[in-house]
Amino acid sequence: MESVGQNKSQPLAILAGFGLVAITALQFTAARFSLREHLTAADIVILRFGGAAIAFMPIFWYTGLAKLRALGMRRAAVLALLAGLPYPLIINQGLSLAPASHAAALCPASIVLFTFLISRFLLGERAKNATIIGIGAIVAGLLLFVIPLNEVSQDTLVGDVLFVVSGALFALYGILLREWRVPPVTATGAVVLLSCLPLPLLHSFARSGIAMASPAEIAAQIVIQGFLAGAAAIVLFSFAATRLGPQAASLFLPWTPVATAVIEMVFLGEIPDAQRSLGIGTMMGGMLLPYLVGFVKRPMFRL
Repeated sequence: MESVGQNKSQPLAILAGFGLVAITALQFTAARFSLREHLTAADIVILRFGGAAIAFMPIFWYTGLAKLRALGMRRAAVLALLAGLPYPLIINQGLSLAPASHAAALCPASIVLFTFLISRFLLGERAKNATIIGIGAIVAGLLLFVIPLNEVSQDTLVGDVLFVVSGALFALYGILLREWRVPPVTATGAVVLLSCLPLPLLHSFARSGIAMASPAEIAAQIVIQGFLAGAAAIVLFSFAATRLGPQAASLFLPWTPVATAVIEMVFLGEIPDAQRSLGIGTMMGGMLLPYLVGFVKRPMFRL
């Protein structure tokens, strides 16, 4: 039986879920904007982890490094390779080539797809019929992106492939978190800390446009990529997952493409063509189907 406190906190958890969607959509759109202007993919990654480190400093100061030491350097390094520096670098490189709406559709869809494939074929987990049908819809939506009917630039195709690769990395990251039973804050702290170590080398050798960017643009990326996407989004998802359960919290993921497409059309003037709009809708349906079936059979949260 749910407690009164849990019932009262559920509306806040739902708001947290929509806040997570808004942050993710804003992250993709803001990165796409700056990549079209002055900043490079490396610049945004540096600002992301620099901002996230600042946000996590109070946590490190309060808890110390005991939990990170308990995680172990080898596991921390593996998590950092999957969700740390390479992950946003791949996404931002893709955003320099393809619209933000593509990232918002392909990244979450790829995460769901590769999570299913790894869990099913490497870990031997069984899947329900609704999940298999949903995965089929996601694959169909992905194909609408990577095999366009109309002529599309090579850069856009490369960007789309990078988004799919990033989804595979994060899917493996999520599976390892579950298998190793790593608390989200501990895992994120390890990822942020280890990702900050090579930032001076990245700044020294990678192409940079920070000198041409305005202080306002740099500050905006620190806030959006670091404070919001790198720190606040984790807190919001953890709160939603704790109050609603992980499956109900995952229901918010498919709304990211819609939110990003709307923000992108308003601020960047980039409108997905009919085929990619169909792909977005197909992938959203594939991601939602397994949870909607479970919701109909047994409501996952009550207002």
